[in-house]
Order: sequence, then C-alpha cells, then structure tokens
Amino acid sequence: MAATAIPKKRIKESAGDRIFIGVIYVILTLLVIVVLYPLIYIVSSSISSPAAVTSGRVWLWPVELSFKGFEELFRRGEVMTGYLNSIFYTTAGTLISVTLTIMIAYPLSRRAFFGRNALMMVITFTMIFSGGLIPTYMVVKGLDLIDTRWALLIPNAIWVWQVIIARSFFHSSIPEELLEASEIDGCSDLRFIWSVVLPLSKPIIAVLVLMYAVGQWNAYFDALIYLKSADLFPLQLILRSIIIQNNSGSNMDAMAIVEKQQLAELLKYSLIVVATLPVLIIYPFVQRYFVQGMLVGSVKG
Repeated sequence: MAATAIPKKRIKESAGDRIFIGVIYVILTLLVIVVLYPLIYIVSSSISSPAAVTSGRVWLWPVELSFKGFEELFRRGEVMTGYLNSIFYTTAGTLISVTLTIMIAYPLSRRAFFGRNALMMVITFTMIFSGGLIPTYMVVKGLDLIDTRWALLIPNAIWVWQVIIARSFFHSSIPEELLEASEIDGCSDLRFIWSVVLPLSKPIIAVLVLMYAVGQWNAYFDALIYLKSADLFPLQLILRSIIIQNNSGSNMDAMAIVEKQQLAELLKYSLIVVATLPVLIIYPFVQRYFVQGMLVGSVKG
C-alpha cells in the first residue's frame, strides 16, 4: 500500500500576531525606501542634465538623460591615475592590515600567552586616547614617509576595534584542544595558523577585508596631510580637487559662471557614483561571510 501523506499542521496565528507581523513589514518597507531612495536619487541625478539637477527637477528618475558629468570626469587623465592609486592603496593596505591584525589578535586569544590582558588594555587605551595629528605627523616625517605611498599604508595599518573583533572570534571559534592536538602531532605555530586557523576563519577574514578595504578606499585625510605629489593622490583627493576647481569662477562672464556652477553640482553626484561603485560591487560577494563573522566575533566571546 502506498504511504499516505501526513497533512502538515499549520500553526494558527492570533489576531495580535498578524497585527505585529504587519507592523514589522510596514517598518521594514519604510526602511528599504529610506535606504534605496538616496541611492536612486544620486544615480538619477548623475545621468541627468546639469540644468535639471540645479533646478531641482530630478526627484526619482533621470530628467533629460545626459552623461556630461561622467564625460567631464573621465576626460581628465588624473581621474584614472587616482583610480589606479586608490586600487593600489586599498589592495596593499588591506593585505597589510589584515595580516597584522591576525598576527596580533590570534596570540591575544590564547590563554597561554603571558601578559595578554595587560597588552590588550594598552591596545584598547590607544583607541580612546591618541597622540594627535601633530605628534603623528612628526613620527611619519621622522621615518621619512612624507610624500611616499607608505604614509597611507603604515600609520593606520591596525584598527583597535578590528583587533577586538578578531580576538573574540579566535577565542570562541578556535578551541585550545585543537592547538594541543596539533602540538602533539608536531605542528609548529606558524603551520597551525596557516593550515588550521586561517581556513576556519574565513568569516572574520571577510569582515576584516571589507572593513579595511572600505576604510582605505574612502580615506583622503591622510593623503591630504602626507602627500604632495599629484601622481600619488588617491581618487578621493583628486575628486575633491575637481569640485574645488569647478566651484571657482573668477574672470568669467555670467553665463559661463552659471554653466560652471551647474556642472559643479552635477559633478558631485557623478563623483559619488564613481567613488562608491567598487564597494557596491564587492559587498554582495562577501555579505554572507560579513554577517556571519560579525555575529560570531561580536556576540560570542
């Protein structure tokens, strides 16, 4: 005889439960609108005509479709130079930062590491109290890093909050028994980190990569302070210079000044799209690891 299918019993929801779920859906819908509307508005403004953007006629969809803002940006050779510099700073800086963060966070998560609590207090102290801009500049200058690429890679290579998150993850996800078993088999510390710790730490590595990459991509203040050569400028600093140049309108007639102001307003939106597009492309690929790593590294431990 054929087995009869057992009907699934559905949990009956009360009127209060349905109202609560409805309220949750309404709140989530409003949050999605609040998040998506600025993005849609910026993209629509970036491909609208300068006159439509300045007059405020762009509300949701593009008005008088135009790519003049992007044409003006990529017409300048320094934009591509800035793009390449930012890609280098982001890639190299993220690699250095993630490596150093793991090197300091993993030993701090092991109970056998002598003085780990005192060292963690010292590291946390630097997150609350810093030396300030002038002492930091003097240190960078004393190391002959002014107007070099290293000035953007070394001084802010480690962020304390990322060290705390990574330490919590290692403490909760890499048990001491695993280390003891590897030591019995004759595994060295470096081999254990490379063969065991890193493969088990993909979520937290994704978190660190995303945090450091976004911070390095958006950074411009250090470049403004430490760099002098235009061929070393990151994208954000070059885009800032373009906005300043287009906002200045001396020795021009009234019509040219209006056109330049309209173009400057359009360039703001085009610059936002150009500067944020790489991050928006990368994030979906690491979102799963990012959420998992944040939950494990921040809640547990």
